Amino acid sequence: MILDAVEIQKILPHRYPFLMVDAILEMERLKYIVGVKNVSINESHFQGHFPGKPIMPGVLIIEAMAQTGGLLLLLEIPDRDNKLLYFVAVDGARFRRPVLPGDQLRLEVKVISWRGDFCKLDGKATVNGQLAAEATLMCKMVDREFGTKVEEPAK
Repeated sequence: MILDAVEIQKILPHRYPFLMVDAILEMERLKYIVGVKNVSINESHFQGHFPGKPIMPGVLIIEAMAQTGGLLLLLEIPDRDNKLLYFVAVDGARFRRPVLPGDQLRLEVKVISWRGDFCKLDGKATVNGQLAAEATLMCKMVDREFGTKVEEPAK
C-alpha cells in the first residue's frame, strides 16, 4: 500500500460519508493511479438503493474513480489546500456489473491529457478482475475561496 486512508485525507478534501477511496496501491506520477474502495453494507445509500437488494449507485462508482484520479492530480499541486477539482464532463460511462456490499472496488485511472487547469482521465472500476464500470472523466482545477463572506441583502 502506498497511501492509507489517513494519508489520503491529507490530500483530498473529501470526508465521511463522501470519501470514496480507502487506499492507494500503485501510482506513477502524472500517468496513472490504482486505488481501492471497500464497499460496506454500513454505507447509508444502501438503505434506499435498494431495500433487500443493495447495489452501489453508479454515480458513486464514478465519484470513486474521480476521487482516485483527483488524488493523483493534487499530488502535483504545491498549494493543493487552496484548490478544488470540479467535474466538467463524464463521457462514455458504462456499468457492466453491480457492485455489492462486501466487494472491493479496484479503481484504475489514467491521465489522458492535462493542459493548464483542465484534465481528462480514463477510469475503470473492477471487482475480482471483472469490469464493473468505466468512464472518461474531465475536470477543471479551481481556486478554493477561504473566508468567503455572504453579503447582506440590500435594504
